[in-house]
Amino acid sequence: MPFLILLIIAIVIISGCIKIVPQANAYVIERLGSYLVTWENGVHMLVPFVDRVARKVNLKEQVADFPPQPVITKDNVTMRIDSVVFFFITDPKLYAYGIVNPMSAIENLTATTLRNIIGDLDLDETLTSREIINSKMREVLDKATDPWGIKVTRVELKNIIPPEAIQNAMEKQMKAERERRESILRAEGEKTSTVLVAEGKKEAAILDAEAEKQTAILHAEAEKQRQIEEAQGRAEAIRLVQQANAEGIRMLKEAGADEAVLRIKSLEAFTAAADGKATKIIIPSDLAALAGTVQSIAEVAASAKEEPKA
Repeated sequence: MPFLILLIIAIVIISGCIKIVPQANAYVIERLGSYLVTWENGVHMLVPFVDRVARKVNLKEQVADFPPQPVITKDNVTMRIDSVVFFFITDPKLYAYGIVNPMSAIENLTATTLRNIIGDLDLDETLTSREIINSKMREVLDKATDPWGIKVTRVELKNIIPPEAIQNAMEKQMKAERERRESILRAEGEKTSTVLVAEGKKEAAILDAEAEKQTAILHAEAEKQRQIEEAQGRAEAIRLVQQANAEGIRMLKEAGADEAVLRIKSLEAFTAAADGKATKIIIPSDLAALAGTVQSIAEVAASAKEEPKA
C-alpha cells in the first residue's frame, strides 16, 4: 500500500514536470534560481524540485495602444497625441531579465520620444508630417528596446488633438479657403463659358461664311452651266438652220433648177424679209429686172385667160 501511494505521487510529480510549449511561444527555464535554457515549441521535461518555468513569453507580434500624451510644439502650442506601437519579442531571455516591466517602459519611452520630436516641429509641420514622425519614433524606440529583446516594427500616430481654439481657427481657415477656391472655380467657369460662347459664335460665323461662299459658287456654276447650255443650243440651232439651207440648195440642184428659179427664190426671200417689218430694202438690179419679167408674164397669162370668155 505505501508503494502504491509513492507510485501515484511519482506519477503526479513526473506529469507535472512534462511541459508542452505551444507554437509562437517560449518558456524561460531556471535551475535553482539561475537561468538555464529557453524552450521553443514542443515537449520538454523539467527536473523535479530543481527546474522551474520562470517566464512564458509570447513571440507573436503585439500591439500596444497608449493613451493621448500632452506635447508642446516648437511654436508653443499644446496638443494631445495618442500613438500605437507594433512590436514582437526576439530574445525571451533579454525580455525576461532585461527590464522589470517592459510595457510600462515602452509607454514611457514612447511619450518622451514623441515630446522630443514634436518639440522640434511647429503646428503646421506636426499636422502634415505624420510619416516623418512615425519613422523617427520607430527608429528611436527600436534602438532603445533592442537590449530588452524587443523589436519595434511600426509606430503610428492615431490622433493629433490640438486645443479647441486652434481647432476653431483651423476650421475658419479651411472654410475661408474653401470659399476662395469656390470663387476661383466659379470665375474660371464663367471665363471658360464666355470663351466657349465666343468660340461658338466665331465657328458659327465661319460656317455661315463658308455656306454663303458655297452658295455663291453653286450659283456661279449654275449660271455658267446655263450660259454654256444656251450657247450650245444656239449653236445647234444655227447648225440645223445651215444644214436645212444646205439641204434645200442640194435639193434644188438635184431638181435641175435654172437661174430663173433661183432668182425667183431670192425674190421670195426678200419679200418675206420685207413683210411689214423693214422700212427700207435695197434690191439688186438683176432681181428688179427679174421681177418685171415675172410681172409681164403674169399679165400675159391673165389676158390669155380672158380672151376665150369674149
